[in-house]
Amino acid sequence: MPTPSLVMQTTYAELVQRCAATAFHDAFPEDGAFTSKEIKGKRYWYFQRSSSGGRAQKYVGPETPELLEQISNHKQARDDERERRALVSILVRTYGLPRPIPEIGNIIAALAKAGVFRLRGVLVGTAAYQTYSAMLGAKLPISIQQTGYVDIAQFEYNSVAVGDKTPPVLEVLKEVDKTFRPVPHVHSERNVTSYRTNGGLGVDFLTPNQGPDTDAPKRLPALQTDAEPLRFLDYLIREPEPAVVLIGAGVYVLVPAPECYAIHKLIVSRRRRAGAAKQQKDIQQSAALLDLLAQKRPYELKTAWNEAYQRGKTWRQLLGEGLSQLPAAIRDLTLKVVDRHRDITTGLNLTFNNSVPAYDFSRDIVTFGAEALGVPVRCAISREALDDHFGTAGTSGHTNEERVETFRKNRSAIEHMARHKYLFWPVEEIEAVLIKTENVPKLIKKKAQATTANN
Repeated sequence: MPTPSLVMQTTYAELVQRCAATAFHDAFPEDGAFTSKEIKGKRYWYFQRSSSGGRAQKYVGPETPELLEQISNHKQARDDERERRALVSILVRTYGLPRPIPEIGNIIAALAKAGVFRLRGVLVGTAAYQTYSAMLGAKLPISIQQTGYVDIAQFEYNSVAVGDKTPPVLEVLKEVDKTFRPVPHVHSERNVTSYRTNGGLGVDFLTPNQGPDTDAPKRLPALQTDAEPLRFLDYLIREPEPAVVLIGAGVYVLVPAPECYAIHKLIVSRRRRAGAAKQQKDIQQSAALLDLLAQKRPYELKTAWNEAYQRGKTWRQLLGEGLSQLPAAIRDLTLKVVDRHRDITTGLNLTFNNSVPAYDFSRDIVTFGAEALGVPVRCAISREALDDHFGTAGTSGHTNEERVETFRKNRSAIEHMARHKYLFWPVEEIEAVLIKTENVPKLIKKKAQATTANN
C-alpha cells in the first residue's frame, strides 16, 4: 500500500497538472493561434487573436517540452473546477496541508488571473513557503507559515522582454479590496512598489539588484508597477517551479525552488537587524526546509548550495554566519549533504571541559564530552585506536577502567585530534565525532604540519 506521503504527493501532482492546464486554457481562448519567434538564439511563443482593433498578441513563454505539450493539448482542455476543488479539499482536510488566509488567497488568485505568473512573475516570501509542504510531501511547521503580505518578484529584463502586460496593479487589487492604496516609495513619491489595505494587508513588488547597490525603484512594465531592488534576489528566482496555492479550486503560481528558498533565507537573515522577528522567521523557515530537503532533495540541495557558495566572498561569509544560527543537528545534516566541513561555520570551535570519560562496552569506545557554540558534542575514540596508537604492547588495557586510564594519559593529544576531525574533516556523524584507528596517522601528520608551519 502506498505511504500517506506518496499519496499526498501524487494528489498534489495531479492538482498542479490540472491547474496548469486550466490556467493555460483561460489565458488563451480557442479563437486564436499560437506562433513563435526566435530572440537571441532562443525560441519564444505568443498567442495571436483578431479583434476589431486589429491583431492582438499575448506572451506565452520560452519554448520547453512542457509548453509544447500544453499548446498541443490546448483545444482538448476542459474546465474541471469541481474536481480541482475536491483535490484541494483532500490535501487540506485529510493531510492538514496549509492554506493562506482567505484574503491573501484572493489576492494571489486575482494576480494570477491578471497574468502575473504567466508573465514570469514569481511568488516569494511566506506565501511561497506555504506551498512547499505539498510540493515536498511533508508538513512544515505551521507557526512560521502565516502572513498578511504577498511578495511578487520579477527580473527587470524579463518584464521588458515579454512584450505583454497585465492590467495596472492597483486596478487588479481594488477588485479584491476597494481600500487598496499605493504607498509612495521613500526614494521618490512618484514611484510605488507597495500597496496596502485599511486592514493591513499588503502586496510588495521586488526585482533583483544586479548592478551597483541602489534603493531607487525599478520599473516592471509587464506588471505595470515599480519594484524594490534587492540584492541576492536573482539567486532566489532564477529557476522557479510551478506550484498551487491551496485555496478554492487551486491557484497556479510560480515559486522559488525550495532549496534556493532555504539557502536564500539563510543569507538574508544576516542582513536583518539582530533579534528582529523577521530574522528569526528567516532562520526558522530555512532550518525547517533544510532538514526536509536533506531527506527529499539532497542532490538539488547540494547543487544549489555550491552555486551560492561559489558566488564570492560575501556569499560565503553570510552562509557561514547563517549556519551558526541553525540548530546544531540541522547544521551538521546540511553540511553532510552539501559535502562541506564544519569550519565554514562562523565562530564554530570544539572546546573541552575536562568531562569524565566513560567506556561504552556496546560500541567498544571511550566517550568524552565537548561543546560547540554552546551545544554538547559527543566525542569518542575507538578501543582499536587506543590499542594501536596509545596503548603498550598493542593493548590499551584488559578492563574498562584500564582503557579509560589510557585515554586520560593521552587526553590532550586525543582531544586535539577530535577537534581537528570535527572541524576540518567531512561530517560523518551528526553532533558527534569518532576517532577511528585509521584516522590517527593522518591526524598526527596534520598536527606535525601545523606545528612546523607555526615555527
